[in-house]
Amino acid sequence: MIEKSWAQHFAAEWIAAWNAHNLERVFSHYRDDFDMQSPLIVELMGVANGTLRARVPSGPIGRKHWPRTPRFASKLHCVLLGVNSIAIYYRSMPKSRMVAEVLTFGDDLQIVSGSALYA
Repeated sequence: MIEKSWAQHFAAEWIAAWNAHNLERVFSHYRDDFDMQSPLIVELMGVANGTLRARVPSGPIGRKHWPRTPRFASKLHCVLLGVNSIAIYYRSMPKSRMVAEVLTFGDDLQIVSGSALYA
């Protein structure tokens, strides 16, 4: 079971990494073979089913194929706990919309899968 203090610390660091626009820092939280579903994968990468599998950018070649992250900032609202997952609920700017990212962790506390939901 994921502990509340760990989840809150993780969520704060995860938001800070995205707000810093630092992909190395962001992807340090993910396994190399993670799965992610998001409407932004459709919008930014043109992947019709919105699913990204095993695509952590590693080295210059991997990063070359990852789209530039849009300049945005997010503000953490709250963290919801699960057994091996958390939901990070935050406000994404500049569109000022609420987002819930449900992240599932492996035994190593690295993200193995995620799903983003937008209001």
